[in-house]
Amino acid sequence: MKKIILKGRPIVEGKARGKALVSSTPLNLLKGVDVNTGRIIEEGHDLRGTVVTGKILCFPHGRGSTVGSYTLYTLAKRGRAPKAIVNELADPVVVVGAIIGSIPMVDHIDLTKIRSSDIVEVDGEAGTVTVFRRM
Repeated sequence: MKKIILKGRPIVEGKARGKALVSSTPLNLLKGVDVNTGRIIEEGHDLRGTVVTGKILCFPHGRGSTVGSYTLYTLAKRGRAPKAIVNELADPVVVVGAIIGSIPMVDHIDLTKIRSSDIVEVDGEAGTVTVFRRM
C-alpha cells in the first residue's frame, strides 16, 4: 500500500479516517445535499446521487447561500454528515458548518492527489491528510 502525506492548513480540529469521496466541482450545500439522506442532489454535480455520510468529503470549495452552514450542522445532528471535509480553499460557509457540526476540516490540499475510494486520514489539528492507496 502506498502512503501519501499531504500538508495543508488546519481549519477544524479532530481526526477522522474513512473512504474519500472526491469532486472537482464546488458544492452548494444548501441546495446540493439532502439533509435526511446525506445524498448529493445538486443538478449537474459530478457526485450527484452519492452519499456523503461517513465519507471523507473532498471538494474544491463551497458555493451558495450562507444557510449552507446549517446544512452541515443538520447532517451532523441527524448522523448523516461526512466524517471530515478536505478543501482546496475553505470558504466561510463550509468552515462555519464544519465548526458547528464538529466535522474535522483541512484546506490547502491538492485534490488531484486523492481519488474516490482511497482510504484517507484527516488530522484537523496538524493540517495533514494521509492517503492510503492500494498499488
